[in-house]
Amino acid sequence: MAEIKPIEEPKDSVVMEDSYGMVSRRSFLSWLSLGWGAFGAALATLGAAFQRFLFPNVLREPPQQFRAGFPLDYTEGAVDTRFTDKFGVWIVRGYDPITNQNGIFALSTICTHLGCTPNWLDSEVKFKCPCHGSGFYKTGVNFEGPAPRPLERYRIVLAEDGQILIDKSRKFQFEKGEWTNSEAFLKV
Repeated sequence: MAEIKPIEEPKDSVVMEDSYGMVSRRSFLSWLSLGWGAFGAALATLGAAFQRFLFPNVLREPPQQFRAGFPLDYTEGAVDTRFTDKFGVWIVRGYDPITNQNGIFALSTICTHLGCTPNWLDSEVKFKCPCHGSGFYKTGVNFEGPAPRPLERYRIVLAEDGQILIDKSRKFQFEKGEWTNSEAFLKV
């Protein structure tokens, strides 16, 4: 009688099937582990995105104090906008009717209506808020639109080396009578 040899399956096949055409247990478990691995990777990606959501970019603020150069760097009667993007400050040199003197002051770039950033319109000699149309004179006093009060001023003093030092942590408000404070206006 002839000897019957069992049929051996090739070991390099991707999906191993038994003699009945069914997937083997080993093959099934390897595919199952691949599925769980993909699920774990997707879950890790979602976890990383959620962690990024918990720590927004707001934690990286510019410094509250900075040096803005020397007083002679500023033109009489002009609004300097070079610190608008980085520090949120306009520096104005000219006559201030509040103090009745010539000098330099630093204005906040935040509209007192709803917090938008007004634009300096050199041709119209005013700050104009694009959100709701508030207008401010060069001094920061509001004259049109829904803004309820003038722009805030920041502390401005001379540092030991003669440069202008602006401190955004100290604000001065017109309606409280703080614009006449010696640190709200730099006499030159």
